Amino acid sequence: MEEATSEILKHIDHLLGRLQGPFSFRLIIQPLVAAVLAVRAGLKDAREGRPPFGWAIITDSANRGRLLRESWNDVAKVFIAAVIIDIIYEIIVLRRIYLGQSLIVATTLALIPYLIIRGPMNRIARHWQKRKELRP
Repeated sequence: MEEATSEILKHIDHLLGRLQGPFSFRLIIQPLVAAVLAVRAGLKDAREGRPPFGWAIITDSANRGRLLRESWNDVAKVFIAAVIIDIIYEIIVLRRIYLGQSLIVATTLALIPYLIIRGPMNRIARHWQKRKELRP
């Protein structure tokens, strides 16, 4: 039991250690790129009259697969780059590859910002569209 706790603490320490040191710039760049992609996708959703992304994934089972594939196409490059950069970090700093940690970091830096921003951007864009339509 003590050994398992020690292993968990080691992994947490490794994850938190990424906040400083080599490649820490990625902690800003990768979420920023994911956010830009999410804004573009949210604006496109609004132009096409689609419901907000997160809501559509939850409620529209007929189109869920298409929506997930489309979002993966948007964010895949950022996610893969996040994994590769984190593996390089692990080799340099930890002298070992922890693929699970790299996937956690990439998900946090690329997927989560994308998912959080795309739906609200759609709502904001739709609001702007309605305001434009109401102007004389």
